Amino acid sequence: MPDKRISRNDFPSLSESPKLRYFTFIVLYFSQGIPEGISLLAIPAWMAMNGKSVADIAGYSAIVLLPSTLKIVLAPIIERYTYLPMGRRRPWLLFGQFGIMCSLIALSFVPNPMDNMFLLTSLVLCLHIFIMFQDIATDSLVIDIVPLDQQGKANSLMWGSKTIGTSLSFFLGSLLINQFGFANAVLSMSTFVVLIMFVPLLLRERKGEKLLPWSYGTTSTESTLLALDNWGKLFKSFVQVVSLPNTLLLLLMVFVCMTAKHYMVTLLPVFTIQELGWNNVFYSKIFSTYNLIGGILGMLIGGYVIQKFGIVHLIRGSLILIAVLVISLALSTPLWKNRTFVSANIAVFCSVVTLLNIGVLALAMHLCWKRISALQFTFCMTIFNAGLASGAALLGYLRSFLSWQHLFFVFALLIAISVLLLKFIKTKRHREQIELLENNYIQILEKEATLLVN
Repeated sequence: MPDKRISRNDFPSLSESPKLRYFTFIVLYFSQGIPEGISLLAIPAWMAMNGKSVADIAGYSAIVLLPSTLKIVLAPIIERYTYLPMGRRRPWLLFGQFGIMCSLIALSFVPNPMDNMFLLTSLVLCLHIFIMFQDIATDSLVIDIVPLDQQGKANSLMWGSKTIGTSLSFFLGSLLINQFGFANAVLSMSTFVVLIMFVPLLLRERKGEKLLPWSYGTTSTESTLLALDNWGKLFKSFVQVVSLPNTLLLLLMVFVCMTAKHYMVTLLPVFTIQELGWNNVFYSKIFSTYNLIGGILGMLIGGYVIQKFGIVHLIRGSLILIAVLVISLALSTPLWKNRTFVSANIAVFCSVVTLLNIGVLALAMHLCWKRISALQFTFCMTIFNAGLASGAALLGYLRSFLSWQHLFFVFALLIAISVLLLKFIKTKRHREQIELLENNYIQILEKEATLLVN
């Protein structure tokens, strides 16, 4: 007879309630934006205000971003090892959240941060390692428990809430640092993380699982079936799914698309400041404001557009719109001195880029095999980040011999290549191939079980 204590005072599990899932992922991604807004935006700005050199600020930023390149190393660990009675992803999610909280609290105790840059940078580096654990666990949890037809809406809410969290954290963090000092500012922001931690702490992935190691509960059937019990099976499965034609096309499209995106993000401040005579304060105000608006817009309409027209149509429409926008800007040189005109272009750019990011992430999740979702999605995000770095490098190379107009046309060319690659991605065919891989895997497990019994 089952133990009734297992389900005593349960909230609905995430696998049972779409509304609870959406709320949870909004909160988790918002909380991820809090430490990123402080560490990647507020602290560098504070360093600049205190007279730190460009080299010091660049060195700090480069070091604290190192964990983003290690995601591909962390993902197999998260995939291979977990405490299944508490869920397949939730233990790592709680680990990351707890680490973020502890890192922020420790950061607040750094004495005279501007005179202790090594300690400050080291603690922020630890903070970003824990952010990576939470990021990987959250993304793979979405793939594991959100039905395919709801992943687009989930992505729009997640990306929008992170954008809002980062923007608000940057604004509030800077304000609190100036008004009440660094320690009080970081402690105040860590309070939000502590409160948000109660969400994954009180919710189960699937019904009947444990909330905590000492709680009543048991491993769910779904988690048992999806678990990978050795490294050989993990990497063999990874190679199988990455070798599929649509996965390769997706990776190439993501690389080119993100190269174009960050090429333009890097170009805009240089163009507006050096060519148009804006100052950095005015540009940062314009870009941050419209980026926040883009995040809110993404939350409101991203999921609707995906459900109404599909992920591929959202990406294609965003790519075409952004290409038309930039080409129009390139051909409107007499209007470049009009701040309202250029600001309007930046506003549309920020909004469309948010929708593009939502679409790309939703498509990457849609093409994942649940069994190795953490590793496969993280690998795609590694290509995503490689594209961002390549975009900045490409602009640095081309700027020396191309005019501003021609630089805008290069962006449009990259977008055209992305649209062409997207045309050949067949999501339905890919899902059929994923299902075939899963069926073959289950057959192998059944044969192994039979051999053990005999």
